[in-house]
Amino acid sequence: MKMGKVLNANRLIDILVKLGKQLQELDEQFDHLIESAHQYNAWFISKNVRQAILLIGNMLNREDLTHWFSLQKRKEVSIHEIKKVGLILAGNIPAVGFHDILCVLVSGHQALIKMSSQDQKLIPYMLQKLIEIEPAFEEQLVYIDRLKGFDAVIATGSNNTSRYFDYYFKRVPHIIRKNRNSIAVFTGDETAADLTQVGDDIFGYFGLGCRNVSKLYVPIGYDFKSFFEAIEQFKWVGNQSKYNNNYDYNKSIFLVNRDKHLDNGFLLVKPSESLQSPLATLYYEEYDDVKSLEKKLKPLNNQIQCIVTPIPLNLDIQQVHFGNSQKPKLWDYADGVDTMHFLSGIN
Repeated sequence: MKMGKVLNANRLIDILVKLGKQLQELDEQFDHLIESAHQYNAWFISKNVRQAILLIGNMLNREDLTHWFSLQKRKEVSIHEIKKVGLILAGNIPAVGFHDILCVLVSGHQALIKMSSQDQKLIPYMLQKLIEIEPAFEEQLVYIDRLKGFDAVIATGSNNTSRYFDYYFKRVPHIIRKNRNSIAVFTGDETAADLTQVGDDIFGYFGLGCRNVSKLYVPIGYDFKSFFEAIEQFKWVGNQSKYNNNYDYNKSIFLVNRDKHLDNGFLLVKPSESLQSPLATLYYEEYDDVKSLEKKLKPLNNQIQCIVTPIPLNLDIQQVHFGNSQKPKLWDYADGVDTMHFLSGIN
């Protein structure tokens, strides 16, 4: 394969399926990588890194890859059509930028990868495995310290950095991602198993991801007793010093300000209209009925990554069932922006 010559879809799927299987068979080399990643970033505990890599491995299954490719209008890219796509990756959760890189590779373009200072090891490890399967991919992967000579950009950052990105990259095609949060909607009829699954959506990666639930919408008069009982098994998060420091700090603020809140020893639950809650804190808001809730959420479309609920809501926001917020499919693009469509339109 020459760079710019898009591989046959079936061949690409075979390669990615093989990579997926390798990522599910974590070897001794990976054990060393986990230890190294944790020493570099205290948030990247073994449990979370393993989960992130295994989820990517599971994502790369033949059925989902086949469906994903069927959704795309892929074309063969000639040597003159190859574009250099700058990727500014986030580092809030392990290997969070892998999907953007995958999209660039599949599109036939070249990825200029600026790694996050918080996650320098995991993605290169996975991409090296990919190169071992198909060496020609090496030409499409360039690690950079400073972004230059790019034709398009996909940048992930905060609301503050997005303003800089918008200005700096305004003259080239770009996708600029800002802060987003995810929410869960309860009916009050949830089982203990349902509520425990929501615990995965809240505490996965310590709540640092945009797909983590940061706020609950509950019926008026909702009793949190069953919820607290169901998430008791997640109390281990309090053993992580950084998480516990945030818990202690926010608790002291709430106590000093006499803010109404609930406390189970490792999670603070506070009423608020805001979507973005501090770490170790979960906001909640009561609602009357589904129709009024839909009306309230509709203007917040560009602030919500996904909604965790069994209720079918009439909203243009991705909805997933309890426990699935951190298990996106290949076609569940961040911020609802189709990355493959964007890449196919670069000229």
